[in-house]
Amino acid sequence: MTKNTKIYIAGHRGMVGSAIWRNLEKNGYTNLIGRCSSELDLRNQNDVNSFFLEENPSIVIDAAAKVGGILANNDFPYQFLMENLQIQNNLLDSALRYNIEKFIFLGSSCIYPRLAPQPLKEEYLLTSSLEPTNEWYAIAKIAGVKACEAIRKQYNKDFVSLMPTNLYGANDNFDLKSSHVLPAMIRKFHEAKLNQNIPVQLWGSGTPMREFLHVEDLAEAVCFTLENQLSENLYNVGTGNDLSIKELAMLIQRIVGHTGDIQWDETKPDGTPRKLMDVSKMSNAGWDAKINLEEGIYQTYQWFLKNVDKVKKVKL
Repeated sequence: MTKNTKIYIAGHRGMVGSAIWRNLEKNGYTNLIGRCSSELDLRNQNDVNSFFLEENPSIVIDAAAKVGGILANNDFPYQFLMENLQIQNNLLDSALRYNIEKFIFLGSSCIYPRLAPQPLKEEYLLTSSLEPTNEWYAIAKIAGVKACEAIRKQYNKDFVSLMPTNLYGANDNFDLKSSHVLPAMIRKFHEAKLNQNIPVQLWGSGTPMREFLHVEDLAEAVCFTLENQLSENLYNVGTGNDLSIKELAMLIQRIVGHTGDIQWDETKPDGTPRKLMDVSKMSNAGWDAKINLEEGIYQTYQWFLKNVDKVKKVKL
């Protein structure tokens, strides 16, 4: 591999894909390719095959997915299952068919059982039941992990799965109907601040524990995986530190500058009680996260303020 090796980043305009693109450019990679959804429908097998035949990339990074929070997963279970299966299956099959030697598959910590021991180790995969509020997305991502493992085992190719914890950062989704908890909180506190610091209502009890990783750290982990041949097929990517949703809310409230009350709607679901990643395998391989949560949230809020009029689905 050289800095001119052709690298295809699927989902290059999303939060994760765009961060990876910026990181690789910063590190001197000059032959990056991407296609937006209007140019290439990754759910269409024939279109994906044609793309691989025409472009012939050497490396594929799969950052394409249909994503969303608890509400979106609950309202659109079929789409979260089927569209993610279609996207990753088409990419993996074409990568194998056209002899791609390195494939980096990005998933999510939600692949692990709801009540698995903490912190979550890679070997806990498929040992118990999933969290019902996001099982459709999780099942699709588990299928992707196992497909990469099967290709690695049967064809001896360097197909690696990275499972990041909860992500946030520039280009995040701030739509309250489909966003994850951290960007949703940023928007809620911001809007309440503008509206005379009215109270902010948040879902659940605030007691679940969550871990958060800045997307720029994930991009660094992808670059590290690109430049090194890792010995196993599945690696967790996170910080190894968590906090309660209530603590997160107070941190975001302080950074945004909202001075009103926080009201917790305990009729709404909490989701998994705790989801902390064991990141020792990735750390032992030579990579660790660098951006602390307070700094990362501050950066994300500043990005939100600068892009509030053009961020997709924000509509303030």
